[in-house]
Amino acid sequence: MAAFQGVLHADGYAGFGRLYEGGRTGGALIEAAYRALTRRKFFDVHAKTGSAIAEEALERIGALYAVEREIAEQPPDRRHRQRQDRSRPRADALRTWAETILPQPSGTSELAKAFRYLLSRWRVLTRVFDDGRIRLDNNPAERALRGVAVGRKNYLSAGLDRGAERAATFYTLIETAKLNGLDTEAYLRDVLTCIAKHQARRLGDLLPWNWVPLTALDQAA
Repeated sequence: MAAFQGVLHADGYAGFGRLYEGGRTGGALIEAAYRALTRRKFFDVHAKTGSAIAEEALERIGALYAVEREIAEQPPDRRHRQRQDRSRPRADALRTWAETILPQPSGTSELAKAFRYLLSRWRVLTRVFDDGRIRLDNNPAERALRGVAVGRKNYLSAGLDRGAERAATFYTLIETAKLNGLDTEAYLRDVLTCIAKHQARRLGDLLPWNWVPLTALDQAA
């Protein structure tokens, strides 16, 4: 990861600051915020108070998600064009509306805080419209980490950093296998059974997106 260069899709945690400012071996990363967190702030306000303003914010954000659902399977260059044509004007209208609304609620209210968060993160929230590779949010990654969060107390005895790195490798393999529609248990069982006799220069064959059951190939041979 030290040499990685590209986009980091994350929340506004201050600890990530140096990653964007160049305080790492591989150079500065490009920051991209995820809109689901912004939406959640307005959702919580609406759930608690029934605020019509929060509801409108949700509708405006929902319009951006509606575009994403339509273009999700398109290649990055086409997603970029669609976002420029369809999403960017909606986002600009959302910002103008938010700037108009912000002075109205009490400055200490949760609604005002939601608007301030939206506007303060605007530059990195809208980076998605300039790069077709970036998603509107990183919900798939968030969901993939739920298992880690649930079991984290069991991992306190992992001990050395080497153990944590191995755990991260297995988590990555498992979640990638899921994304490729594989039965993760069958995938890992097959790979672990056959890897010892597999050619080292062809380890790429065992990655989830390339994998063909090696035991099945052996039987066919």
